Amino acid sequence: MSGNTLGKLFCVTSFGESHGPAIGCVVDGCPPGLEISEADIQGDLDRRKPGTSRHVTQRREEDIVEILSGVFEGKTTGTPIALLIRNTDQRSKDYSKIKDSFRPGHADYTYAQKYGIRDYRGGGRSSARETAVRVAAAAIAKKWLKQKYGIVVRGYMSQLGPIEVPFKAWDGVNENPFFVADPAYVAQLEEFMDKLRKSGDSVGARITTIATGVPVGWGEPVYDRLDADIAYNMMNINAVKGVEIGAGFAAVSQRGTEHSDEMSPQGFLSNNAGGVLGGISSGQDVVVHVAVKPTSSIRLARRTID
Repeated sequence: MSGNTLGKLFCVTSFGESHGPAIGCVVDGCPPGLEISEADIQGDLDRRKPGTSRHVTQRREEDIVEILSGVFEGKTTGTPIALLIRNTDQRSKDYSKIKDSFRPGHADYTYAQKYGIRDYRGGGRSSARETAVRVAAAAIAKKWLKQKYGIVVRGYMSQLGPIEVPFKAWDGVNENPFFVADPAYVAQLEEFMDKLRKSGDSVGARITTIATGVPVGWGEPVYDRLDADIAYNMMNINAVKGVEIGAGFAAVSQRGTEHSDEMSPQGFLSNNAGGVLGGISSGQDVVVHVAVKPTSSIRLARRTID
């Protein structure tokens, strides 16, 4: 099974399974001299880790990262950086009763058909557990981008099921369990999720990511466009089923006079393009929205085959 490496200049090769002893990755291409520590990475992992509220998976992993190589005296050396996160709450026995059945919505069926074997313990490599190492690697990339270019990459949840949450301010996004940019919606979201959880069902969400400070000129037309690379990487996240850049699918109902971003001597007057024109960054904020499907692991009975 190939396809475990992401990136060209900054390459991340991940390894490990959801219920194995550990997961990890090797980062190749990080420039030397970047000050990095496990604490720099741990903050992002703590935001991602499971079991932090009643609205997410109750698997409890500490997600403590270990830097095994590529860092000396607190700075990157330019050699491969190996990161390891040990699994401590596997509970593989929870899957013993369904090991011979394909779980609807999961990769069980396609893995079995393609490879003739599958890891039924939480899906193995197909599990969202693998995203922990992407977060760890991305923490290094984010720090380098900020130090080198002043780029800041941030995200928030902009929709949960039918509830759209407008952006108000970055302050407080990390202080509420839904990572929304308007805390006034938290109570409504809590009520919605409590009812949904009691029903045994799940729901999808929309996540918005904004990169500020991206310089003009990133992206190579025509087949290495910046927006194409972003979409490729976003679609590689397990639960993502759709990607929008800027106005995205809303452009279908817009007129040309509305969608095209006019310019003045002071800059662009709007950002429907999401910071990318012709596959090249325009210097505006790069705005990306992703659609996350409802989790397939629910308490309601579903039909399947053995």
